[in-house]
Amino acid sequence: MAIKTAILGRPNVGKSTLFNRLAGRKLAIVDDMPGVTRDRREAKGRLGDLDLALIDTAGFEEASDESLESRMREQTEAAIAEAEICLFVVDARSGITPIDEQFAALLRKSEKPVLVLANKSESKSSEAGVMEAYSLGLGEPIPVSAEHGEGMSDLYSAILRALGEKAGADLGHGEDEENPPLRLAIIGRPNAGKSTLINAMLGDERVITGAEAGITRDSIGIDWEYEGKQVRLVDTAGMRRKSKVQAKLEVLSVADTIRTIRFAEICVLVMGADEAFEKQDMQIADLVAREGRGLIYLVSKWDTVENPAEKLIELKEKSEKALPELRGAPMIVVSSLSGIGLEKLMPAVLNVHEDWNARIKTRDLNDWLKEAVAKQPPPSVEGKRIKPRYIAQIKARPPTFVLLASRAAQLPETYVRYLTNGIRVAFDMPAVPIRFFVRAPKNPFIDGDDGAPRPRVSNTKGASIPKPEKISVERARKAAGAKNAMSPKRRAKKELEKTGGAFSARNLRAKDARKRVTAKPRNKGK
Repeated sequence: MAIKTAILGRPNVGKSTLFNRLAGRKLAIVDDMPGVTRDRREAKGRLGDLDLALIDTAGFEEASDESLESRMREQTEAAIAEAEICLFVVDARSGITPIDEQFAALLRKSEKPVLVLANKSESKSSEAGVMEAYSLGLGEPIPVSAEHGEGMSDLYSAILRALGEKAGADLGHGEDEENPPLRLAIIGRPNAGKSTLINAMLGDERVITGAEAGITRDSIGIDWEYEGKQVRLVDTAGMRRKSKVQAKLEVLSVADTIRTIRFAEICVLVMGADEAFEKQDMQIADLVAREGRGLIYLVSKWDTVENPAEKLIELKEKSEKALPELRGAPMIVVSSLSGIGLEKLMPAVLNVHEDWNARIKTRDLNDWLKEAVAKQPPPSVEGKRIKPRYIAQIKARPPTFVLLASRAAQLPETYVRYLTNGIRVAFDMPAVPIRFFVRAPKNPFIDGDDGAPRPRVSNTKGASIPKPEKISVERARKAAGAKNAMSPKRRAKKELEKTGGAFSARNLRAKDARKRVTAKPRNKGK
């Protein structure tokens, strides 16, 4: 097990930057504006040979009402209770503030090992802030720079001293690579009920919820176990239309959500019952299909619908018309507050995940291909038939198929869709995207081993000599400028007729002999 490490402090002291530094990736959104982080975000990290389970928290603020700041403070207190060691980050440039002192008092009551990190200590101007951190009464402060990676070796030594043998027992333990968790992303528009759904599935107020739209900014990953199956739930920020996304923080949040979709296995598209299957919902679903992820439609706030049966039929018709390629995606209707329909969600997720990982035998595919082609042959192109010869599945996650056919480039897209939909129906994979490629078979007499055309090889040594082009008689006559030019035999016959001689091969030979005798010898002396 990794060491659970909570990163704490007031807003805008560099907690998320340190979180990204220890995680080795830019996971948390970082901005100069204070209060960017709101929920607890967890990730695997490593410092030297220490495995860390990092927890990034919201900035600590004094609040006790029902405001958003109060809910953020509750998440921070839950992180302190869950952690094995706390990293208390202060700003060495601005020094110690009254909020830092209040937070230090809270940490002393928790009786957890606490390390004070004086962040932003890369310049000499921060030395006074480092010395001032002694006044917190939590031990010797460690000057670090999360942005530039300075002071990490001192932090490593301090963790070993604070945890002792417990830190040594946790060396070298990472994730279970043989049984990776199912990555399940909860996506949708803002204020659709995504965070409320996750809290209902976990049975705990794990993420912040409220009537305000856009509370979630980071993609929050949560490890969960469902009936012995390891699942990693990811709560994402809401995605609005691209034209409405103007603020820098919202741009970063949407980019984080898109990255989550690309790394997920199954996506649950959450929609409100009153505004389900709007244009933005369909654009999000189309993005999931293009990325090759399994999709489940989830309609929330179902307890507010007056006529549930009629509404369900209407929503199913909308889903089939909007995205025909995902016509068989399951639709679950739930109410996260009352728990209606929640028991149907995870069985549907596991069924879609099984189809997403499915592999079909090549023999079964080719038997199906013969039946599909016999039922509906491919159309002829320019009077020439297209012959599908062989089909195979080259990968899963998502299922990907390759069809070998003659004149593959001329196969119509409509016939490709016919084959794709036939695979969905024949092998019962309605909810996952299918990738289908058509290729021409390689000709061993024309193409090389790498598929490139073979060069022509001459039987003679050296460069091959191109054969002379055959010219027709008509073309030769036109090139000579005489359309009715006589052949050599006919011309010789005419000449003999003029001299009174008969046309025969003997006469031609005699005439040639006379020409050779009467020819004057060349003057070789000159």
